[in-house]
Amino acid sequence: MPRSGRLRRFISEYSESPRTRKMSFIPPFLILVVEIILIFHALSLNEMFVISLTSILLIISIIETMLVSKEIHEEYTRSNYDRILTIKLDDFITKTKEKNVKSIIEKFISEYPDYRSDRNEIYHTTCQILETHKKEKIEKKLTEDLNKYAKKNKRMTVDELVKSFVKKHPKYKNYRSEIYEKTCQIKCEE
Repeated sequence: MPRSGRLRRFISEYSESPRTRKMSFIPPFLILVVEIILIFHALSLNEMFVISLTSILLIISIIETMLVSKEIHEEYTRSNYDRILTIKLDDFITKTKEKNVKSIIEKFISEYPDYRSDRNEIYHTTCQILETHKKEKIEKKLTEDLNKYAKKNKRMTVDELVKSFVKKHPKYKNYRSEIYEKTCQIKCEE
């Protein structure tokens, strides 16, 4: 493993970056290698015109490689930051059991003042987390209600069960596909 911390960090970031970012790094690097070979060849032939033009292209390629590596670093940092913020916010919301977005944001910022400048990001992440928690709660309740209903009506087919369950519990009418899937699972287990 290389001893340079910066190089080690770049290799780590590069390996964790998406495939498209990895692919965007390859062409400038290959061009850089080809230009180095061309410069050495031009030096051996003592062609000053080719050396000067290739040197300009080499400098451009080095700058391009540095820019791509900087983009990889920035994307990795942003992704890592978003992941950490989401984990902290999710834990905070679960711990406080608060449902008001404004209150969650204010309390979170007071507990973590280093996120004060990221209010908009906190707002969007909080809304996503609350929506996810709401969906999980509804799905859990749906599963419980469906299991009870299916036990009472064992003789019904899957289609009949789904239709009658939605008729009896209209609050779940937007979850027909989930109801159908869970009903199939319940019928397979019987």
